Amino acid sequence: MVESLAEHMPYWAAVLLTAVISASVLIGFVGGSAFLYIWAERKVSGRIQDRLGPTRVGPIGILQSLADGIKLITKEDTAPDGADKLLFRIAPYLAFCASFTAFLALPFGHQFVGVELPTAVFFILAVLSVEVFGVMLAGYSSGSKWAMFGGIREAAQVVSYEVPRSLCVVVPVCVMGTLSLNKMAEQQGSWFWNWTVFHDPFNLLAFVIFFITATASCKRAPFDLAEAESELVAGFHTEYSGFRWSVFFLAEYGSMFAVSGLACLLFLGGWHTGFLPFEPTEQFGVWGGNALNAAVFVGKGTVLVLVMMWVRWSLPRLRIDQVMTTCLKYFLPIACVLLMGVCAWQLWAQPSIGAVTKYVLGFGSLLFGVGVFGAALFGKGAPHGSGEGVWTTPVNPGSHAGGGLEVKAPPA
Repeated sequence: MVESLAEHMPYWAAVLLTAVISASVLIGFVGGSAFLYIWAERKVSGRIQDRLGPTRVGPIGILQSLADGIKLITKEDTAPDGADKLLFRIAPYLAFCASFTAFLALPFGHQFVGVELPTAVFFILAVLSVEVFGVMLAGYSSGSKWAMFGGIREAAQVVSYEVPRSLCVVVPVCVMGTLSLNKMAEQQGSWFWNWTVFHDPFNLLAFVIFFITATASCKRAPFDLAEAESELVAGFHTEYSGFRWSVFFLAEYGSMFAVSGLACLLFLGGWHTGFLPFEPTEQFGVWGGNALNAAVFVGKGTVLVLVMMWVRWSLPRLRIDQVMTTCLKYFLPIACVLLMGVCAWQLWAQPSIGAVTKYVLGFGSLLFGVGVFGAALFGKGAPHGSGEGVWTTPVNPGSHAGGGLEVKAPPA
């Protein structure tokens, strides 16, 4: 794009204009995806809790996020008297900048990326880790011990989970021999059994551990100890209101898609569908092919984001000692074993064994996914309003027709 613009303007102006366009597109994507994910979170949580979720603001409640955004913008921007005003005000933007910067090196298609980096994998991990500084500053500058406790918990959690998460990232790096996300995705082209997650059992387990640790790094339940309402009211952002409060959640949803996109590029074939034996840009042109690539990539990332939401509303919150024990006693040793295992696999596994393994893992995972989707879509459950289900009291035999437990009169 720079070369095309440079034909009509000075080179420095072409670079500047390209940077402005790229940043604007990415900011629009982060904001638009957060808009939809907030609505989806309410719908998912409502479905899991046998509720409807938003229904009245726009079709199927789709404009509820817009109404909330308008409400937050119009609310008064306050700061506690004992707060450090400067740090208190810049903390939300520091958290958002860390989340946004990760998108600069995240390719959405073939050479369809803000900045092409040869070490994009660890660049994204590094900048996402900076978000914790915004959280810590928010807790420290609020002048509240409860907000401070939330910031400290977040720092301990994120720093600890970065270690197994980074080790799991090294597992596919050992297989593909590059730190460039573009090259990683290109190596996983063609059919879905060529995806890294199906290369060997170690990569399959590394994907699971990476996704769990990435969920913890995004402060998502059951690892959301930085926002544990039961002990901390709201955690590090207790004293925030209005627009600055919403910026923290914008950063959170941005980070959720960033780590999901990274998981897709490392393990799930990137922007490839897995059912086309060619690169779409070669058949449909640069713009047409990358439009398909971006749609597939965003779709894969959105599925993983929805899984995070599903997990949040299905599992109870862990205690802080359980969170740290899970990381240091289980995830860290498992990640070390996976790294050593994939190195041994690369050195000693025979090509015939590798071919059989990827077919078995690929088709086995496909059948498992189809089975889970079919059970969720076509599974028979109790009809709504039938009085049967997990939220109703079981009816004893011989009870009244109106339902409920039979009430017996006390003895005379």
